[in-house]
Amino acid sequence: MVRPQTPQVAVDAIIELVDQPGCPIILIERRYPPYGWAIPGGFVDVGETVEAAAKREAKEETCLDVELSCLLGVYSDPSRDQRGHTVTLVYIAQASGQTPQAADDAANLAVFQQDALPEILAFDHRTVLEDYYRFKKTAQLPPV
Repeated sequence: MVRPQTPQVAVDAIIELVDQPGCPIILIERRYPPYGWAIPGGFVDVGETVEAAAKREAKEETCLDVELSCLLGVYSDPSRDQRGHTVTLVYIAQASGQTPQAADDAANLAVFQQDALPEILAFDHRTVLEDYYRFKKTAQLPPV
């Protein structure tokens, strides 16, 4: 049987710095196209769970060890990534007691409060972050 062609699978981790006032999040500035600020994340390796991939990508791009608290949602719009159809699973994660540093695919890294997000966000990450902040306010996950 021929295996069907399917979308790439990726993960993203919205990292909350729980030991800082206002519990800000980390975004990375992408080193490679598509440029812009993004939630730390990347592709799942063959043989890897999505949870392990989310932790690995967070570590590779921010140098932080994170704990995943929940799955915010699955984002699968075929146009969300200009490089091709990519499905991403977005987790909420926490880190504390560590200093984040940009590494790997991250050209830069910054800490952001909700009212000071960068203007240019890669992919569909503005929508993802709107869902995240709505969830933080209402405890309701994004609609399916």
